Amino acid sequence: YRTVDPYRDTHVIDARGPRTNQAIVGVLSLAAFLLQWDWLVALVALQLIVGLVLGRRFCLPCRLWFDVLQPRLGEGRIEDARLPRFANVIGAIFLTASFALLLAGFATIGWALALIVAALALLAASTGLCVGCEMYMIIARVRGIAVDRHPAV
Repeated sequence: YRTVDPYRDTHVIDARGPRTNQAIVGVLSLAAFLLQWDWLVALVALQLIVGLVLGRRFCLPCRLWFDVLQPRLGEGRIEDARLPRFANVIGAIFLTASFALLLAGFATIGWALALIVAALALLAASTGLCVGCEMYMIIARVRGIAVDRHPAV
C-alpha cells in the first residue's frame, strides 16, 4: 500500500528509493573506471540528466525501485525529494565534466571526478549518508529554506 504516488507526488520520495539510484550510479561509475569505458561515464551522466529533466518515469533506477522493488518491500518513510534531486544534479555535473575531460585527453582528472561520484554514491547507497543531500541542507539553512517542514512529510 502506497501513501503517495511515485510519479505524481514528485515533491516527496520514499526515503529508500534514492539508494537504488545511488547503488546503480556508483557501481556503473566504478565499472567505467575499472574497464576504462569513458562511454559508460557519459551514459550514467545522461541517465541522471534524463531523470532530472523528464522525471521519474524516465529514470531507469527509479522505475526499478518504484515498479519492481517497492511493491515487494513496501513503502518506506516519505521525505522531501529536493535533497536527492540536488545530489543527482551534482552527480550529473561531475560525470558530465568527467566525460568532457576524458574526451579532451585529461584522463587523470576525468577519472578522478568519476571516482568521486562512484565513492559518494556507494557511500550513500550502503550507509544512507548522502553528501549531496547534506550539501543541500547546508545551503537551505543559509538561504532560510525549511527542509524538514514539507507539507507532505
